[in-house]
Amino acid sequence: MINRRQLLAASAAGLGAHALSRAAFAETGYPSNLIRAIVPFSAGSTTDTVGRIVLDQLGALLGQTIIVENRGGAGGSVGASFASKAAADGYTILINGAGHSAAPAAFPNINYDPANDFAGVALLGVLPNVLVVSPSSGIKTIQDLVKKAKAEPTTFASAGLGSATHLAAERFRVAAGFSSTHVPFRGGVEGLTEVMAGRIDFTCMGVASTAPFIADGKVVALAVSTQRRSILLPDVPTTLESGYPGSDYTFWTGMFAPAKTPREIVEKLHDYTMEALTSPRVMSNFKQQGMEPLPLSSAEIDAMVKKEIVENKELVRAAGLKFG
Repeated sequence: MINRRQLLAASAAGLGAHALSRAAFAETGYPSNLIRAIVPFSAGSTTDTVGRIVLDQLGALLGQTIIVENRGGAGGSVGASFASKAAADGYTILINGAGHSAAPAAFPNINYDPANDFAGVALLGVLPNVLVVSPSSGIKTIQDLVKKAKAEPTTFASAGLGSATHLAAERFRVAAGFSSTHVPFRGGVEGLTEVMAGRIDFTCMGVASTAPFIADGKVVALAVSTQRRSILLPDVPTTLESGYPGSDYTFWTGMFAPAKTPREIVEKLHDYTMEALTSPRVMSNFKQQGMEPLPLSSAEIDAMVKKEIVENKELVRAAGLKFG
């Protein structure tokens, strides 16, 4: 696990590389046209929200417009598949979450390879998923939910089959030892709405999407999925400290480009994104969203994706999940 000192060192290194990149890429002419960012989830989802915060600043630094195009469905694999087949010229990028590395486990027959059809550009940050229920459920603690789920049938919502929100809930379910019926939606907002209405028992959604509804009392936060408590919800325990070993699941958001995109373009996007992440505006918005930076190189992102693909396949086997 990367500690805070390593994060700061990596961030400083990224800024140094960026200073060199301005001179090195001044003559490339990229970008000379608008850039399209594919977000494979609905508007208002965690991935969409985080992506837009960074892309606004990145576009200003590059001096070019970045248009966000939401293409939701199938746990993010619909939009990711589309992006994988785009021209590898730097004018189409993908903003995806941890579901990027979950897709091969959830969809064995997908027509793209997350590990080899994309190059990691930048990791925008990490944040916890938070497990929430409706106030009308009467559930006050994570232990209450587990007790109910062991005694009677329950349902949980996700942002799509095989999405990070799906696997985060499955990891907790397996660790806690109960069964529950998965109800996938095209995006997290739709699933969260059903939980608020009391038609679905719970969901494990990104804190950026759920925090406003928690603050308004529309949902009750029971636990967060990361190893440490969220800076946004300091009074909400983690699933680990609540007594469920192996239940943690860290959600990240990252930027990717088609694998054959020229390395100089990938590196330029990486360096400028690193600068965008250190801007006061982005840092302030991230703090409000509960997002923490995790600056990794392109090679480190690629290695992380490959490692998580293996881990997610193991989780699917442990959970006994069957994907059609």
